This record gives sequence, C-alpha cells and structure tokens, in this order.
Amino acid sequence: MHLHLPSLLAATLCVSGAVNAVAVNPLPAPTSITWGSSGPRAFNGRNLALNGAPNSLVSDAWARAYDAITSLHWVPQATEAPIATYAVFPTSTPKKKRGTTTLNSITVQIADSKAALQHGVDESYTLDVPATGQVITITAKTNWGALHAFTTLQQLVISDGHGGLMIEQPVSIFDAPLYPYRGIMIDSGRNYISLPKIYEQIDGMALSKLNALHWHLDDSQSWPIQMASYPSMTLDAYSANEIYTTNNLKDVLKYATARGVRVIPEIDMPGHASSGWKQIDPSIVACADSWWSNDNWPLHTAVEPNPGQLEILNPKTYTAVSKVYSELSGIFTDNFFHVGGDELQTGCYNLSKITTEWFAANSSRGYNDLLQHWVDNAVPIFTDPKTSKNSKRQLVMWEDFTINTPHAWTVPKDIIMQTWNNGPANIKTLTEAGYQVIVSSSDWFYLDCGFGGWVSNDPRYDVLTNPDAATGNPNFNWGGNGGSWCAPYKTWQRIYDYDFTANLTAAEAKLVIGVTAPLWSEQSDDTTISSKMWPRAAALAELAWSGNKNAAGKKRVTELTQRILNFREYLVRLGVGAAPLMPKYCLQHPHACDLYYDQTAVV
Repeated sequence: MHLHLPSLLAATLCVSGAVNAVAVNPLPAPTSITWGSSGPRAFNGRNLALNGAPNSLVSDAWARAYDAITSLHWVPQATEAPIATYAVFPTSTPKKKRGTTTLNSITVQIADSKAALQHGVDESYTLDVPATGQVITITAKTNWGALHAFTTLQQLVISDGHGGLMIEQPVSIFDAPLYPYRGIMIDSGRNYISLPKIYEQIDGMALSKLNALHWHLDDSQSWPIQMASYPSMTLDAYSANEIYTTNNLKDVLKYATARGVRVIPEIDMPGHASSGWKQIDPSIVACADSWWSNDNWPLHTAVEPNPGQLEILNPKTYTAVSKVYSELSGIFTDNFFHVGGDELQTGCYNLSKITTEWFAANSSRGYNDLLQHWVDNAVPIFTDPKTSKNSKRQLVMWEDFTINTPHAWTVPKDIIMQTWNNGPANIKTLTEAGYQVIVSSSDWFYLDCGFGGWVSNDPRYDVLTNPDAATGNPNFNWGGNGGSWCAPYKTWQRIYDYDFTANLTAAEAKLVIGVTAPLWSEQSDDTTISSKMWPRAAALAELAWSGNKNAAGKKRVTELTQRILNFREYLVRLGVGAAPLMPKYCLQHPHACDLYYDQTAVV
C-alpha cells in the first residue's frame, strides 16, 4: 500500500489537545497525535502484559521496547516549551490528579500478520492510551505497523521522578508514513564496517522509523563479500578479518527484519569495479593498473583511487556478473536490488584494447553506444528470474546511465532511479521522463560531505595566504570547499528543510517513492560511522515519515529542535554513538539557542 502524498506541501502534522501539557513528543512526529489533559497515567514497569501478539516477531519487538523502557527509566533531556519560557530542565509536569489505575497491559490487533516486509507494505498503526482503564490499545494492518507503534510508545513512557514510570497524558495517535521508502546508505567498500556497527545503525533506524538500509557492499578499493562462485574475490578484502561470510549477511538480514528494516544490496558496476573482479579474470577489468591521473585531469581514469571498470565489450564480463549477481540474489531477500551505474569514466577505456578497437571499427560509435551495450546485455541478466531468483525483482540504479554525459540511449522505465546530482532539477527530469525516483540529492542528503579532502600529497593545502585575495574569488583552501567536493557539511536543519517535490506536478510527485541519505566511507569506519550518521538521519526520518510542515503548512523546524535534541540523548543511552548537535545548555533551555526569536522565521 503506497502511503505517501504527492507533495511535501501536503505533508502536515495534525496535533491537537493539550500539547503544552507534555514535555516530550516522539520522533518522527506522528501524522496525527491528540493529547488529553486529565493527568499522567502510571505505567507498569514490572510485568506489563502484551495481549494479541500473533507471532514471535511482534512479541520480541515489544520485549525490546519494554526492556528499553524499564532499563532506561527515561528522564527527557530536552523538553518542549515556548520560547518565552526559559525553563531549566526538568520542566514540571502539570499538577493534575493521577489516574486511579495503572496501565498494566497492551492489546495489539493486527489485521494481516503474514504480510512480507517488502516495498509498499502497510506500515500504519493507531495507538490509544485512555484517560481511564488499564489497557493500551494498538491496531495495525501488518506486523510492521505494530513495530512502529512500539517505538512510538517507547518514547512516550518516561520516569515519574519517584522511581516509577508514566505517560504524561492520555493520548490518541493515528500514524502512517508519507513515503514507503525511507533509508540510509552504508558503504563497506571504502572502509570495512563491522557487524556490531551495522546493527547499531539498524537500531537507530528502527527507533526513527527508517525502513530501508541501502548497503553499498563493495567498491574499487575492496571486495569484502565471501563468494562461493568465485572464492578468490576476497583476496581483495582488506584482510581475512574484514570479510562478510554468507552467514554474516544472513545475520544482518535477520537482525534488520526483526526491526522492520529492509536491506537493499548494491554491487556497483560497471564503474567502481576493480577489487574482486580482477581476481576472477584480469581481462574483464579495464585500466586497473593505471594511475588515476588527478594531477592531469584530462587523462584521469577514475574520480578517486583506485581505478578500474568492467570491460563492457568482453563477453566474459557478463558470465562473471551473472554468477556474482545470482549468488547474492539468493542471499538477499528484498525484491529491490541495486546494480550501481554511477560515475563511469570514459578515460578508463582509453586503456582498453577491446574498446578502442570497437570505436575504431565504426566511427559513428560513441560512449552512449558503449553504455547502451551494457544496458542491453546486463539488464536481462538482472531481470531473469533464473539468475535473480526472484520473480518480483525490482532494479535500482544511480541516475547516471539515464541523464548524465555520457548516458545510454534507452534505459527501461521500470528501473528505479536514485538521484544524487543537481537536486530538484534532476528529480524533475527523471520523473518527467516517467521514472520512479529515490531522492539522495548530494547537496542535502550526503552525510560524508564537509570533512575536507582525503587524497594525500595535495599541494593545494600548502597555502599560507589567500592567492585570490586580489580578485576576491574563493579557491580550494580559502573560502572554497577544502577538498570536499560536496561541501558544506549537511546539518540536520538543511536535511529537514529540503522540499524535494516542490517543483513537481502532482503526477511527477507520485513517482518519488522516498529518500536515502548516503554515508560514503572514504573517511568513515567503525569509529565514526554512528556520529556522522546520527542524529542527522533522524531529521531525514521525520521528513520522509510525516513531512517538515505543521498543520498550518509552515516549516516546523523549530518544533523539531527539542525533539531531535532529546532523541539524540535517547540514542546514546541505547548504545548508538550519535553526535551532539548543540551545547547541553540548549537542551535545558528550550529555544534559547535559536538564531531568531521569531518562531516563524523558517517558512
């Protein structure tokens, strides 16, 4: 079931009731949340019962949420209050008479407990905490909506300040996502990411209702996946300890599925393809032994070291691609499979004898024809149920093969395009052409940006004065990007304020199926992945779940501030290494750190 609106302009939050009577609200903000005003409800923190769970997936999910509730006894670290109120935390709970009963059980009702975790599955739910009585009621169309209800409830239960637990007021919630695809991307090709750190990202995703982990498995630099079809490929892993076995991959899938997170694998090809592939057969990789030539850009063979691209014209290439793709398709269970397709460098093929001879044989041939050869030969492999092992296979590609220079002449319209360049303009171009789109615009969503350059022996940093001071033009090291091609750093506010469907027609907007925030790992590994990912990914999560506008149609970034600050602290307590966004003073003094006193400044 597609639960999204045609435009973020329609993505408004409905909040009613005694909003100011509570200190905290969940993240992402629900579609509709109505707070009561009769006073706090005591919550059983010892033996609360779950009734109606149809399977262990649901009961295990509640067990995790209940364990977090009872072990944390969460004291909100950033509470909501109007800007005129500079109250130091804790903000006092309104002095209301408590209910005479304790919330002792949850009744969950799931209409279809067998619906698979695949694209478009219904994730809606309702959650009702009554003013009287002992039962919290949750309804959901599928297991996956029930899991979201649990993570919402988990954030509503806080310490009562006397050793017990409470929900601040009765509350009624109806909730459903705007977009069915809400993701982040991890990259284990540039630097290896350990399983515990991958699990950590999935934990953050589950709490923030992100449901798609795009796993960029390999790149030119390393091949970390154990392959039964070609065992030699892992000779290009960084070490024997930095390899994902088949069982490792299945463990990640099991962990993610239990938390309502899909795992979409990516094998980047034909570009970014050297390590692993050259161990199969050196003849299927072009320019692998070349200098990447960034000091002579017209001769460059790669956008970053190390070079290597699959030989598009070599029939042996497709034999290898078929076996690798088929084996991984048998492991990864999602209908989506990402087949790469970005940043193909024409200079690489100047070192390819088979390619240069092909061009020489017919002067009318160009690189668009070469890319079309890849599409015509590779896509049938990817869509063949015998190789994909999935009759519902849905391919995802980076946009380059469709709209970059060079590009293929014709790319099937049933392939989902992931856009990363030129922001709204490329989204418009792709949807106008009839493609479904995942938005990953680098100017808003690339989480690796703004950390400077990483290539070494770079004389551009050896500048003590601004050489362009006379002209006033920014250069690389003075007022420029500092070596990060996609600078500046993408703050949570920049992410949250992105209206990526604003220039689309209603029909075009319907083709946008969701978003992904990539974290390319040239400068990330286990020590930094969580701090670069979180809590910024939580801003993306709310943007894709319920939008960035309130019921009045105004940007609600100022309303998100205290929630995302509190959410970060919650993540840290749960073991997710999220980075701080502000000094702790700002958490304890709502809106004291706003740039503008006017709370409608962001429109």
